[in-house]
Amino acid sequence: MIVTTRHVFTIPYFRARQGFCRDGMRRWFAAHGLDWADFKANGIEAERLEAIGDAFALATVKWARECAAAEAHHG
Repeated sequence: MIVTTRHVFTIPYFRARQGFCRDGMRRWFAAHGLDWADFKANGIEAERLEAIGDAFALATVKWARECAAAEAHHG
């Protein structure tokens, strides 16, 4: 499964406000040796985020899977 910017900018339950800010995401990607520009263009494999294992990565993958399940149900 591919996690995209749509997921990181719409995640509802990780903090009080929905989504993450672009600046914070750029810093998070840089801190983990990930290419922000590539992510914006292509997304990233859920397994790659899960391997990082921090709360952000795991919550975002969970949200991406919930979105995919909802789309499959309504699609």
